[in-house]
Amino acid sequence: MRILQQSLKCPQIGRSPGEDTPTDPRSTAKEPRDESQGTPTNASTESQAPPTVTCTNSSDTPINMPTVSQDTHTNMHVNSCNAPAKEQAVPTDMPHGPKDTPEASLEVKGVKRKVEEEEDAQVQALRSHVEKMEGENAGLQKEVSALKDRIGAISEQLAMLIETIQAKDQVIMQLSQQGGAMPGADCNSLTSMAREHQELDKLRDSLQGYKSQNKFLNKEILELSVLRRNAESRERALEARYVSLQAKMCQVESKYLVLLQEMKKPVCSSAEGSPVREIISRLLEDALQVDSAKDEENPVFKPHVVSEYDVYGFKTVPEDDEEERLVAKVRALDLRSLSLAEQEVSLGVRWENYLAGTVTREMTRSPELKALIRAGVPHEHRSTVWRWCVGFHARKFREAAAPGYYEELLSVAREKQNPASKQIELDLLRTLPNNKHYSCPASEGVHKLRNVLLAFSWRNPDIGYCQGLNRLAAISLLYMDQEDAFWCLVTIVEVFMPRDYYSKTLLGSQVDQRVLKDLMAEKLPRLHAHFEQHKVDYSLITFNWFLVVFVDSVVSDILFKIWDAFLYEGPK
Repeated sequence: MRILQQSLKCPQIGRSPGEDTPTDPRSTAKEPRDESQGTPTNASTESQAPPTVTCTNSSDTPINMPTVSQDTHTNMHVNSCNAPAKEQAVPTDMPHGPKDTPEASLEVKGVKRKVEEEEDAQVQALRSHVEKMEGENAGLQKEVSALKDRIGAISEQLAMLIETIQAKDQVIMQLSQQGGAMPGADCNSLTSMAREHQELDKLRDSLQGYKSQNKFLNKEILELSVLRRNAESRERALEARYVSLQAKMCQVESKYLVLLQEMKKPVCSSAEGSPVREIISRLLEDALQVDSAKDEENPVFKPHVVSEYDVYGFKTVPEDDEEERLVAKVRALDLRSLSLAEQEVSLGVRWENYLAGTVTREMTRSPELKALIRAGVPHEHRSTVWRWCVGFHARKFREAAAPGYYEELLSVAREKQNPASKQIELDLLRTLPNNKHYSCPASEGVHKLRNVLLAFSWRNPDIGYCQGLNRLAAISLLYMDQEDAFWCLVTIVEVFMPRDYYSKTLLGSQVDQRVLKDLMAEKLPRLHAHFEQHKVDYSLITFNWFLVVFVDSVVSDILFKIWDAFLYEGPK
């Protein structure tokens, strides 16, 4: 069609009706023409079948495609170009016959050349199309072969599955026949198997329970054995203490007997070296003497020492008057006798039993421990209880800190200039002047207190050092080492007390005083009205109570009981 369209676009060739149509020279050589009519002499060429091109499709089936000869294309072109001329009137005076002009022959040759080029292009296109189709055909052949292989494999699997199903069907039929033949025996076997499985499950559960119970009992046995050993050791210590007290009692009785015998004898009252005075002085010395080194070896059973210092290191006897010292010692003896009341003895036994149960496990917060702490922690167990309380409240800080955190802070505070160090040095000897651990610069407690305050001031540069922190750290150092006392100070300042409680403005402390006034007005209205009537500002007294947690405000025995509950329960 493209050739036909191009032929139609060519200019009309002016020919007479009798002129010959230009043809392919190849066909002219084969077919002689009649000069008079301008048509091929061989009439059979009109009915002759056109040549064909054999192609193959994707299924290898030959297809005969007719080819259009150059003569046919030329005749179609000439006829199409001459078609309008036929409709015009043909002049009668035009001569007939083949009179070709040079221009017409050149034009015919150009048309032939174009037709040949187009035919060559079509041939090339057909060849490329044939090659492409052949490639597609080869690919399809490969796919067909692969699908055939896959179909074969699937067929084999299907055959195997069919055989398996048939075999299973046969087994099912055999089992159904056997079941139909013996229904009673089969049911009995199934029920017996179910019972056996149930019994087996029960036995397994019982075994697991017995294992757990055995493990628990073994643990209890170990704990009881530890308790028994501790009780035996306490019993042996008490027996030794009892024997020692019996010996002392015998000595005192013998001295009293000697004194009574001497009292029966008449003596001069003015005699200075009389044996009565010597015996009386010895008895007083025995009653007021400090416990020997043997008692220090057993600190658990060590009674309150009757001396110028109490068990905490606070001075109890004035230094000036000897008579006042003697009166103070007598009062200390009275307190010692009161401390041996049945209630305190039972409390000590309760604490020993509780701590003996925590040998293999850590202490935990419980109502029992809370009641024991509120009743008071014995002197010999206070160090353990305080360390546990501080570790419990400061656990998140200690876990976040690196190992050796306190030593690192202390070394940095010593090397670098610390603005709080000067004030710390001034307050060291003013901390607890009536305590022997802080009475002079050479005391061991003064050195420890300096280290704790320097490390804390470097940890909290916003606070640095505030008067009152030295007393908190000093009380902590009476029962803990330096690092534990440092964490105790961190617990009080950063966990228990509100923010800005020990800052330069003391804002938190002032808020506490306002809250105390409101509580006084609500709970003790008469006392509050009395203070208001006389214009007494009791915050001047209570401010220091809260700032140092009652240090130097109450006697030592009550102070440490307050600190027991404070470190366990916090500031509630």
